[in-house]
Amino acid sequence: MKAGPRYHVKPRRHREGRTDYRRRLRLLKSRKTRIVVRKSLKNIRVQFVEYSPEGDKISISVISSELVKNYNWKYSVSTIPAAYLTGLLAGKKAMKKGIKEGILDIGRYRPTRGNKLFAALKGVVDAGIQCPYDEGMIPPEERILGKHLDDKIAPLTGEIKNKIIGGK
Repeated sequence: MKAGPRYHVKPRRHREGRTDYRRRLRLLKSRKTRIVVRKSLKNIRVQFVEYSPEGDKISISVISSELVKNYNWKYSVSTIPAAYLTGLLAGKKAMKKGIKEGILDIGRYRPTRGNKLFAALKGVVDAGIQCPYDEGMIPPEERILGKHLDDKIAPLTGEIKNKIIGGK
């Protein structure tokens, strides 16, 4: 008779609540580039990640603080308009690199209607990347433009959007 512990220690990232391995496996089985969107208290990051057995390879990485440095964004970089513009910028960089499609990876965040994560996805899709999504999860156009925050944000959002799409 074999004796030993009857418990199994879960992987560290699972114990820390950082990785949902079942969801990750489903995303990897699609064999598409993952569009990884992560938010912090100050920034939003959009990355295009490809699977490799040695470790994931990041093709494109854009953080919302680039809006302040390169596009004269004067407002908070953790808002819905900033998330949209960050996604748009990442999508344009991905198109230049030859990436045509991807699948959204929001990690352990709960998918909520009108969330910043889906505003970033809308930016990626508007840049021309093919990605399956539910139209009901995307924030309304007024929120993407920032009309709910301040009347001065909407024109600046449109101006930066034209700079990104037109090429800087």
